[in-house]
Amino acid sequence: MSFQQGLSGLNAASKTLEAIGNNVANSGTVGFKSSQAQFADIFANSLQGSAGGTTQVGIGVKVSQVAQAFTQGNITSSNSPLDLAINGGGFFRMSTNGTIAYGRNGQFQLDKNGFVTNANGAHLTGYTADANGVLSTGAPGDLKISSADIAPKITTTVNALLNLDSNKPAIDSTATPFNMSDPSTYTNATSVSVFDSLGVSHVLQTFYVKTGPNPGVPANGTWDVYGAADDVALTPSKLGTLTFGSDGTIVSGSPLSASIPIDSGAATPLTVAVDYAGTTQYGSAFSVNSLKQDGFTSGRLSGFAVSADGTVVGRYTNGKSTTLGQVVLANFANVNGLQPLGNNVWGETSASGPALVSTPNSGSLGVLQSSAVEDSNVDLTAELVNMITAQRVYQANAQTIKTQDQVLQTLVNLR
Repeated sequence: MSFQQGLSGLNAASKTLEAIGNNVANSGTVGFKSSQAQFADIFANSLQGSAGGTTQVGIGVKVSQVAQAFTQGNITSSNSPLDLAINGGGFFRMSTNGTIAYGRNGQFQLDKNGFVTNANGAHLTGYTADANGVLSTGAPGDLKISSADIAPKITTTVNALLNLDSNKPAIDSTATPFNMSDPSTYTNATSVSVFDSLGVSHVLQTFYVKTGPNPGVPANGTWDVYGAADDVALTPSKLGTLTFGSDGTIVSGSPLSASIPIDSGAATPLTVAVDYAGTTQYGSAFSVNSLKQDGFTSGRLSGFAVSADGTVVGRYTNGKSTTLGQVVLANFANVNGLQPLGNNVWGETSASGPALVSTPNSGSLGVLQSSAVEDSNVDLTAELVNMITAQRVYQANAQTIKTQDQVLQTLVNLR
């Protein structure tokens, strides 16, 4: 009797419809991977081996496996900087009290403690960074975004790239002593902000007085440099003298040291080296080509972004940025060996092999895209066509049972 074959066919068609229904239901689930029921035929065996030899008729069908297709889904932009999409291979590595799971859903947010979590409270893992932005690339840990202020950095060096006009007349500092309040006592001036150990800004002013060519060396030019801070002349006010050669390049005098007294509770004095490397004395107007210093004030975290290699970069109100951590991804030798755990995550098994953990855009791992999510890879059009096909298969198997019933009824009615 072929009831067994028809019944197994009904079960197989039912499983197909269940898989299709699950795909359709999750067509809007971020990071979902579609599945497909795969089947194998069944043959009965006798004690002597294959029953009936080459004339053996199978006894039905069975579910071989429900395989998931880990193909790339479409990437859609979002408004959250913590929405992450993987473009390529790999899975996010997440920890729930030490239990590790893997997923492709990159919808993350910060919890009250600053940890990056998914909707179920699992922590995204990665490499953490210290206060200086140095990553600890050992074992991945729970990724945490620190909201602490970035510490200020004291100014130690100012790089001044100027051009001092050689056509300017020399000033006799003996007859006309330098006075920062009297522009006739200096040739040019400029200023730059510097920062003390507490991050308080001070304005360092430098004044340039052309004293003329050196005696006996008329081709050379000399400029005395005076300093002030916050509109108060330094003591001593003269920082030094810059000497230029006949080709207009600086010969000596750089760097100069400015010692600024501080009364804000910061380390005092604030000693700044003013480096004039590259400064020239040409026959053109005075110009400030570059004026850079290496300090900054403290800053609050104003935002952050995740780069393609998973590096989380924080932006601060003082214009600085620093590394806050780095997201890691994991991949497997056999992704179809992963065990679905629900909630859009999978677990490692012996069939999948151990997790291969590294940073994005390395090895077989894809790149990250911030402010974006990966859509489900379900093709609704194909699933609806598959549903029609599965329905016809179900009807055909039901028909074999009906036909066998009619044959059986005929046998019963024989007299």
